[in-house]
Amino acid sequence: MYLGSWLSRLSRGLSRPIGKTMRPIWASLSRNLALSSQRIPEFSSFVSRTNTCGELRSSHLGQEVTLCGWIQYRRQNTFLVLRDCHGLVQILIPQDESAASVRRILCEAPVESVVRVSGTVISRPPGQENPKMPTGEIEIKVKTAELLNACKKLPFEIKDFVKKTEALRLQYRYLDLRSFQMQYNLRLRSKMVMKMREYLCNLHGFVDIETPTLFKRTPGGAKEFLVPSREPGKFYSLPQSPQQFKQLLMVGGLDRYFQVARCYRDEGSRPDRQPEFTQIDIEMSFVDQTGIQRLVEGLLQYSWPDDKDPLLIPFPSMTFAEALATYGTDKPDTRFGMKIVDTSDVFRNTEMRFLRDALAKPQGTVKAMCVPQGAKYLRKEDIEYIRKSAAHHFSQEVLPIFLNAKKNWSSPFAKFIMEEERLELTRLMEIQEEDMVLLTAGDHEKACSLLGKLRLECADLLELRGVVLRDPAVFSFLWVVDFPLFLAKEERPTELESAHHPFTAPHSSDMHLLYTEPEKVRGQHYDLVLNGNEIGGGSVRIHDAQLQRYILETLLKEDVKLLSHLLQALDHGAPPHGGIALGLDRLVCLVTGAPSIRDVIAFPKSYRGHDLMSNAPDSVSAEELKPYHIHVLWPTDSEEESVSATPSKHLSS
Repeated sequence: MYLGSWLSRLSRGLSRPIGKTMRPIWASLSRNLALSSQRIPEFSSFVSRTNTCGELRSSHLGQEVTLCGWIQYRRQNTFLVLRDCHGLVQILIPQDESAASVRRILCEAPVESVVRVSGTVISRPPGQENPKMPTGEIEIKVKTAELLNACKKLPFEIKDFVKKTEALRLQYRYLDLRSFQMQYNLRLRSKMVMKMREYLCNLHGFVDIETPTLFKRTPGGAKEFLVPSREPGKFYSLPQSPQQFKQLLMVGGLDRYFQVARCYRDEGSRPDRQPEFTQIDIEMSFVDQTGIQRLVEGLLQYSWPDDKDPLLIPFPSMTFAEALATYGTDKPDTRFGMKIVDTSDVFRNTEMRFLRDALAKPQGTVKAMCVPQGAKYLRKEDIEYIRKSAAHHFSQEVLPIFLNAKKNWSSPFAKFIMEEERLELTRLMEIQEEDMVLLTAGDHEKACSLLGKLRLECADLLELRGVVLRDPAVFSFLWVVDFPLFLAKEERPTELESAHHPFTAPHSSDMHLLYTEPEKVRGQHYDLVLNGNEIGGGSVRIHDAQLQRYILETLLKEDVKLLSHLLQALDHGAPPHGGIALGLDRLVCLVTGAPSIRDVIAFPKSYRGHDLMSNAPDSVSAEELKPYHIHVLWPTDSEEESVSATPSKHLSS
């Protein structure tokens, strides 16, 4: 009877909200019963302390304890606050003569010195409790103290509210890691990864397999880091992702693979990107797109932090074409409206030449976006900034029109809009008083992309004026599907490149177009978007060697010799398979609300790819390069200044 009721309570506790219903996350609770026990971690096992600084409460009164930590601050040589990664506790410095040596250690040790103290847990005097501290009802009456390591003068204070430049934080990263925020970020990251491992391995039978980081150069995608070998003229390459390995594992019959994978991309100076980063890499055999999506939804729901609102699944889905037409981007932030509307029919007979000329072209269109309260909150300089941004980034005109409190239309262009056009535009876009409308015209994709960028810029400006549009506590997930399989190369529009990567399978219903109009083929590619950020991407793969060779050799003009091992493997009984990779750094960054992915990585590089703490990358002497048959040719000053990073398409999973 006892076991039955306990199982019942456990089952209820392991349930999660799914849509409007509840269902257990575990398919077989009894089979996994051993995994479910919630043990309290032993934070003081194997070490010289009895307790952590953050755990002591009134229930510990009278206990003899030993604590280790850093001196957070000291007040009047009477109290000091001791800190470790679990919290803070107040230490009462003894004042009597018999404890002079203890007093001297605790009073003379600089702030941030490491000490070990032993003493008794006592109550704070009435009226001196600190309700803001979890340990605020007690303090430690010290009997012995030991200075473990004195701290020299610090470059900055270890306090979250003390402002310091990011460069200084990265230079002294080992100090920055002591801050509460960094501790929270990295520990939350660790907990999420552990829950992901549990969900994938223990609950769904995945195998955690490490793949090599020394590989060979492969075609397409982002630039790869090269690693010299001792064979003249031969190099390894650091993989952009484990893409080929994960497919080969499926050919090898591993069936369900995952890895917390390190990936490398030589992308140069790009803000909020890292040359080395981490993916949750997943691959499955005998799966379709829906299966991968349901797996990832369950994975995120299971590993979601307890201090956040639980996730509701399934996540909504949107086609690439719909995302572009409605939001102007393939990674829309759906926490707020301001959707793009096609207003071509409204202006078929317009007197505005700019719009009329655009509509006269075969693919011409007029697009509009309503900015709520834009006429009220946006200033003249804001409007000028918006127009200049459109001209600079898209070489395109955007027309702002305002509806004031008296329902009068105002702007230099308003007089050219006929009354029936105003009425139809108001009805179609549900325009209210004090709203602003942005109009643009031209090619569909270009017009949508322009308004998509301005949508985010207008949101930034409105929030700068105090309007709340994007609630940071809301996590809005979205699947974007049905991407084009190929895109025209920017530098050579008559040639094709993969929209995702060259191993993505075409939509079965578009196979007939592959040999006649490949630019119209949709791929079985899916992206997971969170609050306007792509946090994952994957696809169903090509498992037929003949089809894979045709796409590589005929359509993409790639040297298939570089991928001969993969083509050969596909010819030896490759099962249908698909997968996805989640960007762990970006995901944790969004979950914690960190301003940059560098704030959720223990030892990140600067945005130029430098390690400011160790000064990597560093020079290597000619003598050390000899075994690798490498000679460094130093650039001239003018060549060095002209070097710039060229953004490239990711070879993501």
